[in-house]
Amino acid sequence: MRFLCYLLVLVVVSLDLWTKNMAEAYLMYNQPEVILPVLDFTLRYNPGAAFSFLADQSGWQRYFLSGLAAVVSLFLVVWIYRLKPQEKLLGVGLALVLGGALGNLYDRVILGHVVDFISFHWNNWYFPAFNIADSAISVGAVLLIIDSFFGTEKTSS
Repeated sequence: MRFLCYLLVLVVVSLDLWTKNMAEAYLMYNQPEVILPVLDFTLRYNPGAAFSFLADQSGWQRYFLSGLAAVVSLFLVVWIYRLKPQEKLLGVGLALVLGGALGNLYDRVILGHVVDFISFHWNNWYFPAFNIADSAISVGAVLLIIDSFFGTEKTSS
Protein backbone atom coordinates (compact mmCIF):
# COMPACT_ATOMS: atom_id res chain seq x y z
CA MET A 1 0.00 0.00 0.00
CA ARG A 2 2.79 2.43 0.91
CA PHE A 3 4.49 1.92 -2.43
CA LEU A 4 1.29 2.73 -4.33
CA CYS A 5 0.73 5.85 -2.23
CA TYR A 6 4.25 7.12 -2.87
CA LEU A 7 3.85 6.25 -6.56
CA LEU A 8 0.65 8.34 -6.64
CA VAL A 9 2.58 11.22 -5.04
CA LEU A 10 5.18 10.94 -7.82
CA VAL A 11 2.48 10.89 -10.51
CA VAL A 12 0.76 13.99 -9.07
CA VAL A 13 4.02 15.94 -8.76
CA SER A 14 5.12 14.94 -12.27
CA LEU A 15 1.78 15.81 -13.87
CA ASP A 16 1.63 19.09 -11.97
CA LEU A 17 5.13 20.21 -12.94
CA TRP A 18 4.67 19.10 -16.55
CA THR A 19 1.38 21.00 -16.96
CA LYS A 20 2.83 24.11 -15.33
CA ASN A 21 5.81 23.89 -17.68
CA MET A 22 3.44 23.60 -20.66
CA ALA A 23 1.41 26.56 -19.42
CA GLU A 24 4.53 28.71 -19.17
CA ALA A 25 5.75 27.56 -22.58
CA TYR A 26 2.51 28.08 -24.50
CA LEU A 27 0.46 30.70 -22.67
CA MET A 28 1.00 34.44 -22.50
CA TYR A 29 0.73 35.86 -18.99
CA ASN A 30 -2.84 36.91 -18.13
CA GLN A 31 -4.07 36.28 -21.71
CA PRO A 32 -6.94 33.74 -21.63
CA GLU A 33 -7.04 30.86 -24.10
CA VAL A 34 -10.68 29.79 -24.31
CA ILE A 35 -11.18 26.05 -23.91
CA LEU A 36 -14.92 26.00 -23.15
CA PRO A 37 -17.44 28.80 -22.55
CA VAL A 38 -16.77 28.40 -18.80
CA LEU A 39 -13.09 27.36 -18.89
CA ASP A 40 -9.96 29.24 -19.92
CA PHE A 41 -6.30 28.46 -19.59
CA THR A 42 -4.80 31.69 -18.26
CA LEU A 43 -1.22 31.85 -17.01
CA ARG A 44 -1.01 33.57 -13.63
CA TYR A 45 1.55 33.67 -10.84
CA ASN A 46 0.46 33.45 -7.22
CA PRO A 47 3.00 34.52 -4.58
CA GLY A 48 0.44 33.87 -1.84
CA ALA A 49 -1.52 30.91 -0.59
CA ALA A 50 -4.85 29.49 -1.78
CA PHE A 51 -7.09 32.03 -3.49
CA SER A 52 -4.15 34.48 -3.50
CA PHE A 53 -4.36 34.88 0.28
CA LEU A 54 -1.28 36.89 1.40
CA ALA A 55 -0.32 37.59 -2.25
CA ASP A 56 -0.07 41.32 -1.59
CA GLN A 57 2.53 40.93 1.19
CA SER A 58 6.18 41.99 0.92
CA GLY A 59 7.69 38.53 0.31
CA TRP A 60 7.90 36.98 3.76
CA GLN A 61 4.97 34.71 2.82
CA ARG A 62 7.17 32.78 0.37
CA TYR A 63 9.39 31.55 3.20
CA PHE A 64 6.56 31.03 5.65
CA LEU A 65 4.43 29.05 3.18
CA SER A 66 7.46 27.05 1.98
CA GLY A 67 8.39 26.12 5.54
CA LEU A 68 4.82 25.21 6.38
CA ALA A 69 4.51 23.05 3.24
CA ALA A 70 7.81 21.31 4.00
CA VAL A 71 6.76 20.47 7.57
CA VAL A 72 3.30 19.28 6.49
CA SER A 73 4.87 17.22 3.67
CA LEU A 74 7.25 15.51 6.08
CA PHE A 75 4.35 14.77 8.41
CA LEU A 76 2.37 13.26 5.49
CA VAL A 77 5.32 11.11 4.37
CA VAL A 78 5.51 9.61 7.87
CA TRP A 79 1.73 9.21 8.12
CA ILE A 80 1.61 7.32 4.80
CA TYR A 81 4.48 5.11 5.98
CA ARG A 82 2.50 4.19 9.11
CA LEU A 83 -0.77 3.36 7.31
CA LYS A 84 -2.37 -0.01 7.82
CA PRO A 85 -3.06 -2.06 4.66
CA GLN A 86 -6.83 -1.60 5.01
CA GLU A 87 -6.58 2.22 5.07
CA LYS A 88 -6.70 2.55 1.30
CA LEU A 89 -8.97 5.61 0.99
CA LEU A 90 -6.97 7.42 3.66
CA GLY A 91 -3.77 6.55 1.80
CA VAL A 92 -5.06 7.90 -1.51
CA GLY A 93 -6.26 11.10 0.16
CA LEU A 94 -2.94 11.64 1.92
CA ALA A 95 -0.99 10.89 -1.28
CA LEU A 96 -3.01 13.44 -3.27
CA VAL A 97 -2.53 16.12 -0.62
CA LEU A 98 1.20 15.33 -0.38
CA GLY A 99 1.68 15.34 -4.16
CA GLY A 100 -0.11 18.67 -4.46
CA ALA A 101 1.81 20.19 -1.58
CA LEU A 102 5.15 19.10 -3.08
CA GLY A 103 4.22 20.42 -6.54
CA ASN A 104 3.39 23.85 -5.18
CA LEU A 105 6.38 23.74 -2.80
CA TYR A 106 8.69 23.23 -5.78
CA ASP A 107 7.24 26.31 -7.49
CA ARG A 108 7.45 28.43 -4.38
CA VAL A 109 11.08 27.49 -3.62
CA ILE A 110 12.43 27.53 -7.20
CA LEU A 111 10.28 30.25 -8.81
CA GLY A 112 9.19 32.33 -5.83
CA HIS A 113 5.52 31.92 -6.79
CA VAL A 114 3.06 29.20 -7.74
CA VAL A 115 2.10 28.83 -11.40
CA ASP A 116 -1.67 28.75 -11.89
CA PHE A 117 -3.40 28.37 -15.24
CA ILE A 118 -6.85 26.75 -14.95
CA SER A 119 -9.56 29.40 -14.82
CA PHE A 120 -13.28 28.66 -14.47
CA HIS A 121 -15.83 31.43 -14.87
CA TRP A 122 -19.48 32.15 -15.38
CA ASN A 123 -20.16 35.36 -17.29
CA ASN A 124 -18.12 37.97 -15.39
CA TRP A 125 -17.62 35.88 -12.23
CA TYR A 126 -14.21 34.18 -12.10
CA PHE A 127 -13.12 31.47 -9.70
CA PRO A 128 -9.48 32.02 -8.67
CA ALA A 129 -7.03 30.36 -11.09
CA PHE A 130 -5.54 27.09 -9.91
CA ASN A 131 -3.39 24.17 -11.06
CA ILE A 132 -3.16 20.37 -10.91
CA ALA A 133 -1.52 20.49 -7.46
CA ASP A 134 -4.40 22.55 -6.09
CA SER A 135 -6.86 20.09 -7.62
CA ALA A 136 -5.04 17.13 -6.06
CA ILE A 137 -5.03 18.83 -2.65
CA SER A 138 -8.77 19.56 -2.92
CA VAL A 139 -9.71 16.03 -4.03
CA GLY A 140 -7.40 14.59 -1.37
CA ALA A 141 -9.01 16.72 1.33
CA VAL A 142 -12.48 15.54 0.27
CA LEU A 143 -11.27 11.91 0.43
CA LEU A 144 -9.86 12.52 3.92
CA ILE A 145 -13.22 13.90 5.04
CA ILE A 146 -15.07 10.94 3.52
CA ASP A 147 -12.62 8.57 5.19
CA SER A 148 -13.14 10.25 8.55
CA PHE A 149 -16.87 9.48 8.31
CA PHE A 150 -16.94 6.18 6.46
CA GLY A 151 -13.38 4.81 6.54
CA THR A 152 -12.09 1.77 8.33
CA GLU A 153 -13.10 1.35 11.96
CA LYS A 154 -10.68 3.01 14.35
CA THR A 155 -9.64 0.75 17.19
CA SER A 156 -9.33 2.31 20.62
CA SER A 157 -6.21 1.53 22.62
